[in-house]
Amino acid sequence: MAGLAASIDLARQGLRVSLLESASEVGGKVHQTELDGRFIDSGPTVLTMRWVFDDLMHDAGLTLDDFVHLSPLKVLGRHVWSDQRCLDLFTDPQANMDAIAEFAGPREARRFKAFCEEARALYHRLEPIYMRGPRPNLASMSSDLGLSGLALLSRLGPLQSLWRSLGRHFEDPALRQLFARYATYCGGSPWEAPATLMLIAYVEMRGVWAAEGGMSGLAKALASAAEHLGAQIRCNAHVHELIAQDGRIRGVTLLSGERIEADHVIFNGEAAALSGGLLGVGVQQATQPSQSSPRSLSALTFALLGRCEGRPLHIHNIYFQGDYESEFRDVFHHGRLPRSPTVYICAQDRSTDRQAGPPSASPERLFLLVNAPARGDESDFSDKEIERCQQTILSQLQSSGLHINPQSPVRVATPAHFHRRFAGSGGALYGRAPHGWMSIFQRPSSRSPVPGLYLAGGSAHPGAGVPMATLSGRLAAATLMADRDSTSRSHRVVISGGMSMA
Repeated sequence: MAGLAASIDLARQGLRVSLLESASEVGGKVHQTELDGRFIDSGPTVLTMRWVFDDLMHDAGLTLDDFVHLSPLKVLGRHVWSDQRCLDLFTDPQANMDAIAEFAGPREARRFKAFCEEARALYHRLEPIYMRGPRPNLASMSSDLGLSGLALLSRLGPLQSLWRSLGRHFEDPALRQLFARYATYCGGSPWEAPATLMLIAYVEMRGVWAAEGGMSGLAKALASAAEHLGAQIRCNAHVHELIAQDGRIRGVTLLSGERIEADHVIFNGEAAALSGGLLGVGVQQATQPSQSSPRSLSALTFALLGRCEGRPLHIHNIYFQGDYESEFRDVFHHGRLPRSPTVYICAQDRSTDRQAGPPSASPERLFLLVNAPARGDESDFSDKEIERCQQTILSQLQSSGLHINPQSPVRVATPAHFHRRFAGSGGALYGRAPHGWMSIFQRPSSRSPVPGLYLAGGSAHPGAGVPMATLSGRLAAATLMADRDSTSRSHRVVISGGMSMA
């Protein structure tokens, strides 16, 4: 997604752009699994921050709706703890207040309102200086925040973990667990991720969309826009080496032996692939191993066609278990599959207007995900481990009132699968884990130490997730253009747009 965004921004400004994609289709981690002629989103499935894509297209003189249709979801997600406890969250603030009051009482509803106000203030303070600006350092961020921003962070408790911070907002442990899950959106543990990640709650409540054709429909739309602007897209183009000569980037060599000359290269792979020498020793200093460690979460995923009975599903569903902390101890400290995992289910055939309504008579497309350790470069899970996890999941769902009957073979993806697809990752899906309050300063920036080489993607600043990776591509393109127009490579850049301007 970062590469597509960068291609659009550079092509609209008259540069000759070639996008090299190793897979057979564009999208990167946005991809689908085919089962019986039907396609199931098997990577990112939650689409937020629509303004990122609207701004990208608007700046190119285009309209997003001309390339892909996005439908807003009224229900953001269904959250289930047991057969008796279930909470839906909405885009409508009053509907959320009413739902939480019914779920946990009016006192918790008032606490929820205060939490949302704090998340909103935090987002609008950080979005222009972090998401749309270059990677900050401690001094620049303090200066950009100003006294009022620093006071906001001080009240938040920036040195606290997200889990601890949520303890002052909610008394009901289920609500604390629900909003702690936003740490996993960035690949982290709520017990180690910073409290600032609470802003994701505000982002999600501002809107979640479903793309026509799934998330891959959005990727294909951006590819069409890039080609419309003159970019050349080559799939099945495996880059073997980034060529560095005379102290700067000179192009790339493909696995086929073809050499492509270039004045500038934006690398949209894993930062660890560079520091690990997988793209050649000439660019190995472009990133440091510390910028990719500790690794973020990976996942064990199941794509299937199935029939569901019992509790109705929405498009996005989270099934929580009781001992939440044990899940992250298992993954991050013991390097194993959680014995009691939280289960995410994307029911992709649920309509946007009647999300919990029954799908057609055909088996529905289901994508299930549980957190897993990013150790795909060391070993893979055995068939016995995968089978045990699958049976644990189905049993836990059944105890919460949901029965899934698979009607097709179950397509499984493990951290080892992700490592093979994304070289250098170890299966980590979000780059570096967002652990510790200093983590926001430790991802690679868009401007690398190698002149002419720029970095983008989920392992670079500003972070993981489809909208953030897209912003990273725009930052890389803006930095490249600024360097072309200036003899200095030390100035800061910022991209236009933002939620408040969309």
